[in-house]
Amino acid sequence: MTRGNLASTRVKPHTSELLILNVLRRERLSPHFARVTLGGGDIERFVPMGYDQWFRLFLPVSADSLSRLPPRLTTLSYAKYLTISKTSRPVLRNYSVRAYRAEGPEIDVDFVLHGSAADGTAGPAATWAETCEPGDSVAIIDEGIGFNPPPGTRRVVLAADESGLPALSGILSCLPPDAEGHALIEIPSPEDRLPLDAPEGMEVTWLARDDHAAAPGARVLAAALELPLPSEPCYGWVVGESALPAALRRHWVRNGVPKEHIMFCGYWRRR
Repeated sequence: MTRGNLASTRVKPHTSELLILNVLRRERLSPHFARVTLGGGDIERFVPMGYDQWFRLFLPVSADSLSRLPPRLTTLSYAKYLTISKTSRPVLRNYSVRAYRAEGPEIDVDFVLHGSAADGTAGPAATWAETCEPGDSVAIIDEGIGFNPPPGTRRVVLAADESGLPALSGILSCLPPDAEGHALIEIPSPEDRLPLDAPEGMEVTWLARDDHAAAPGARVLAAALELPLPSEPCYGWVVGESALPAALRRHWVRNGVPKEHIMFCGYWRRR
C-alpha cells in the first residue's frame, strides 16, 4: 500500500497473529477477477470484522516458506522476513476479505487478474490465484478495517478502481439498511461487473474503461469530481491506484469534508 491515512484511522483487530489456511476452491468470476476460498487450518481463530477488513497474505514459493514466518508482523519481524532467501521467502501482498461465512467457516478472497499465468505475464499473486489447488496452504495476518466513520454517519461516498472492488463490496454488504450515498466503481471491462449486496439508498455506478491504455482510476475520479456532495455530514472512502485517492481526497477537503471524515489509501502505484 502507498500513501494514505489507513494506518492512523483503521480499527485494529483484537489479535493479529499468523494463521495458516488452506485453499478450498477457486473460481473465475469474470475476465479480470478470480475468487479463492480459504478455510481449514487455523480458520477457527479468524475473527470477522466486516466492512473492508484486510490482511497480509503470504504465498509460499517453496516447501519450507510458511515455516519461516514470524507469529506476528512487527517492524523487527518484517526486517527478519526480508532476510529470508528469495528461494524460500513467501510472496507478501495485502488483500481484503470479500466475504466470510460462519458455516465452514471460510473466507472468500477476490484477486484482480492482469496478464496471464499461462504465458508468464501475470504477477505472482494473480498467477497463484489462477493455478492454486484445493489443499494448498497460505498464511494470513489480520490487519483490521479502514472504514471507520464517525458514529451516527448515515451518508457515505465510496470510490475505487478494480483493486478496491472487493473492499468496497464488503463495505456495501455491511452498511446499515438506512445508509444513503454513492458508490463509484471503475472496472477494466463491462464483463467485470460483479453482483453486489447494497442498501436501497446507496446508488452504485459502474464505470468500465473503454480504452485499455487509459490510466486506471481516471474514469472514477472524473465521475467523483462531478458528484454533488451532500449538505449533511458524510464520510468519504476512496482507494485504488495512488493518484485516485490523493486527488479525490484533496477535492473533498476543498469542498468542506473534514479530514477526519475521509479514509484514503493508495493500494498500488502505476509505473
